[in-house]
Amino acid sequence: MTGTLVLAGTPIGDISDAPPRLAEELAGADLVAAEDTRRLRRLTQALGVTPKGRVVSYFEGNESARTPELVRELLNGARVLLVTDAGMPSVSDPGYRLVAAAVAEDIKVTAVPGPSAVLTALALSGLPVDRFCFEGFLPRKAGERLSRLREVAGERRTLVYFESPHRLDDTLAAMAEVFGADRRAAVCRELTKTYEEVRRGPLAELAEWAAEGVRGEITVVVEGAAETGPEELDAGELVRRVRIREEAGERRKEAIAAVAVEAGLPKRVVFDAVVAAKKDGAV
Repeated sequence: MTGTLVLAGTPIGDISDAPPRLAEELAGADLVAAEDTRRLRRLTQALGVTPKGRVVSYFEGNESARTPELVRELLNGARVLLVTDAGMPSVSDPGYRLVAAAVAEDIKVTAVPGPSAVLTALALSGLPVDRFCFEGFLPRKAGERLSRLREVAGERRTLVYFESPHRLDDTLAAMAEVFGADRRAAVCRELTKTYEEVRRGPLAELAEWAAEGVRGEITVVVEGAAETGPEELDAGELVRRVRIREEAGERRKEAIAAVAVEAGLPKRVVFDAVVAAKKDGAV
């Protein structure tokens, strides 16, 4: 009999948000793998729980090396509990490698659902929630950050990002540049904690606010691109969209095809716009 891997969500701020099953799993697991064992100790003390099993660290620095060890424990029948510092393991946190390895060995994987900064921020943002995509952390380097944003410039679903407080102003400024200064967004800070704050407004306005300095855990929610019909897109806009995709690394042929699909136009229309702009020296 193989064991079971349990991914357990932990509070993102308020400790009372911990689900009752989290305490049960912490107390009963044969092995607890924690992103930070010191934080785990504070969590178990707050919940009044003493883990019966062995506790090991499992973080970005040792994730690759420790995964085989944990898989061996699972193959030997252990119930392994994986927790990270806050939220669900594997979502911009350690866990994906272990889940993939367990699935490859046909080991049962289950979860204890818990708080999520992604869903909490999305719900509080005041922006459309029927369709969204989670983009995680943006690259630290300015050029790479701009390229990543350009890849989703035409995305119509609401976008959710994590960001560090000391890069927030640069990120919001880059978003305003790529998505447009007036694109609506919400900066969610210190969710469920004492100084929780949700700041809503146009990207340019939020970038100006963030330039004064922001602290805490940050989640950014950005409105998706507006739906536009063919009649609303002139040749200049079509060329601009193709250029954005090319700068993100797409070949011109693929960029033209993608923009045509977005705009609901025949590829020939977009192609002709690009050719005309090339003659004028615009591309």
